[in-house]
Amino acid sequence: MQRKLPQIENGFPRFFTLEMSFATISALSALVLAWSLLMPGGANTPVLLVSGLIFTISLVVVVRFAIDPDSIRARQTSSMLQLASQTLDHMTDGMTYDAAQAICRLLLPNTAACAIAITDLKVILGYAGLDEQDNTPGTPVHTQATRATLADGEIRYLHSAEEIGFPANKQSIQGAIVMPLRIGNNVAGVLKFYYRRGRQITETQRSIAEGFRRLLSTQMTALELENQRQLMTAMELKMLQSQINPHFLFNTINTISSFIRTDPMKARELLREFAVFYRRLLENASELIPLEREIEQTERYFMFEEARFGPDRVELKVEADDRFMELEVPPFIIQPLVENAVHHALPVEGKLTIRIIVEKKGDDIVVHVRDDGVGMSGEVCDNILHPSSTNGLGIAMKNVYDRMKGYYGDNADVEVTSAIGKGTDVILVFPEKAVLGGRDG
Repeated sequence: MQRKLPQIENGFPRFFTLEMSFATISALSALVLAWSLLMPGGANTPVLLVSGLIFTISLVVVVRFAIDPDSIRARQTSSMLQLASQTLDHMTDGMTYDAAQAICRLLLPNTAACAIAITDLKVILGYAGLDEQDNTPGTPVHTQATRATLADGEIRYLHSAEEIGFPANKQSIQGAIVMPLRIGNNVAGVLKFYYRRGRQITETQRSIAEGFRRLLSTQMTALELENQRQLMTAMELKMLQSQINPHFLFNTINTISSFIRTDPMKARELLREFAVFYRRLLENASELIPLEREIEQTERYFMFEEARFGPDRVELKVEADDRFMELEVPPFIIQPLVENAVHHALPVEGKLTIRIIVEKKGDDIVVHVRDDGVGMSGEVCDNILHPSSTNGLGIAMKNVYDRMKGYYGDNADVEVTSAIGKGTDVILVFPEKAVLGGRDG
């Protein structure tokens, strides 16, 4: 639901604080009291009593505020924190045109500025206040001060229209604070506060402007880091696909080719599923997908391995409650583990059984990829997630580990337990709140 923005009238709405309101009432009642006492013909008793009562109450309230500045600071702090929270709410998708315009409208009533603007490196993203009709989003940056700040990243406090860079015939704005917005160390735009008079640029106004410049810059940097993380995760997934696919492709084509002569119907089925498998592989390159879809893709992959080795040599079992099937998980997170089991745990003789087990443990959802194959030594098991792992097993495991951490942070984990001759258990720990996205589990 969109939050209703403050209405702006005449370009510069203003609201009295509580203490300012009582001070004004006190002053007005004092004037009425003085007028009543000095008016010809004697004082009007009812007016005198009412004005005196109002003056006394208002004066007491003002004095109370004066001797208890902490209450004033507490309200101001609370107001600023609420304003900061509302500002961040608008930036969930970054500093878009809509976000910048909403932020300008949100900040304007809370400063002495007559207009506020946000730009990127080339155009105005948002503008609210005086002369708003001449500074619509998308208009190219045109003032000298803005271009200078974009170039050198310096904060500017300007006290005339000429310093700002306005034409000679525009004198309605005589002061400005021009501050760079940064992503990391790089200037990404400008936040500007315009004032009707240069003397309105007080220390309080400087402090407010600097605070919101830091807030916006920090949020922009955080969003950029998140975008880079997602991009890196997608690139790592593409890298893993390119490393594993050629080997898998070669074996699968050979398997289908052998069935063309011995079992054409089976070959047709495998070929159809092979096309679906690769289509899903490409579709799942970046976004989270339901666990059910990841398991289906893994079962589709295993169909080719079962056709290659035979059902008497490999078997896949899935043990998962239906209520967990809608959990959102990274794509290509289980299938590489099953592939590892087939390639590295298959005994010389006998059958390899792989189980995918999904269960809830405490506040986490846990996925086991467990096999009863040849197992690993303690040393190999301890080093499997080490960055120096260069074989197929290490590459796949490290990628799964990195993407789990990338999506869910330190609350997620990947654990590996194994014993020679008894098999291996790879455990993926998903934080329930993250994978459920706030839904009831």
